[in-house]
Amino acid sequence: MSEPSAVAAPVDSTGASPDSTPSAGSPPSPAAYHLRRLRRLRRARFGAVCLALLLVVLAALVTALCTGDIALPPGDVAATLLGGGDAGTHFVVIELRLPHALLGLLVGLCFGLSGAVFQALLRNPLASPDVIGVGSGAAAAAVLASVVYGVSGLALSGTALAGALATAAGIYLLAWRRGVGGQRLVLIGIGVGAGLSSVVSYLMTRSEVTEAQNAFVWLAGSLNGRSWPQFWPLLGAAAVLVPLAVAAARSLPALQLGDGTAAGLGARVERDRLGLLGCATALAGVATAAAGPVGFVAFVCPPIARRLLPGHGAALLPSALAGAALVQWADIAAQHMLPHTQLPVGIVTSVVGAPYLLWLLARANRVGQGG
Repeated sequence: MSEPSAVAAPVDSTGASPDSTPSAGSPPSPAAYHLRRLRRLRRARFGAVCLALLLVVLAALVTALCTGDIALPPGDVAATLLGGGDAGTHFVVIELRLPHALLGLLVGLCFGLSGAVFQALLRNPLASPDVIGVGSGAAAAAVLASVVYGVSGLALSGTALAGALATAAGIYLLAWRRGVGGQRLVLIGIGVGAGLSSVVSYLMTRSEVTEAQNAFVWLAGSLNGRSWPQFWPLLGAAAVLVPLAVAAARSLPALQLGDGTAAGLGARVERDRLGLLGCATALAGVATAAAGPVGFVAFVCPPIARRLLPGHGAALLPSALAGAALVQWADIAAQHMLPHTQLPVGIVTSVVGAPYLLWLLARANRVGQGG
């Protein structure tokens, strides 16, 4: 009698047994291949967008170094940067234009990164330091110190930074209700910012004409007259704060899912949120201390980066590069748009940002998200 034949295992349409494990050398499934392809495309797009923004930043830097009352060809600028060139070109490039341009790039980078952290963490497009009162706190502290106590120089910058940090701490405490909700923090921040703006207006009306004029230029956000003494402190602060913000942003994807989900994933919600808010506030504070409250940079640049990179979350690096590009090109326009007139860079950025704010509010009303 012959032996009974073995029962064949069921197979699927591809000819493989459903309970069989693919060997190490077997080709990947179509789903796995498609997923890896999407990841490669996302990384390639991220790199392409960052490279394009970096080229825009470098183009702005070259334009800033070449243009002015004395136009210089790029070759002479490059030779001067490499240690050559005559004494006159060296003075114009190294002592006048280079610190001004580098400061503008660094200010924009800090504002762009700060705004990206605020908006991603609080999940609100209105959550930027200049909208929720952090910039107003820095401005109120600086104007008070300047007009009432005659503070100037680095002490004035330090006062502005302290004002930004104190205002952010006050807003956080006022918004605390067994946790901090993004909507509540934004509304409280807008109210606190309005109150601090009233304080600034009162101090301006009580000051001398010359003091009020100088304070107004600073309040508009200006790079005019800035040089190496303003650049080096900002560079040192950014060298510390940018890596801290990037390290703290590791918990950002979990926090964006909500407090309950983030806690379930192992995130220390309040500690991580406080660390991110502290880094973002400090970045906005040091940028404000160096150049004044340059309006709408932190508000506009993160949405630009997110539109260039849909599905990439906070897009911190592209936001920072977009901020650097925006401030530098806005400063070039402010310097040369009107003959024989140098405008504060904040006026140009406000011309860009104010229409976006109005569009955002109108869009929110249309879809029933605003009142």
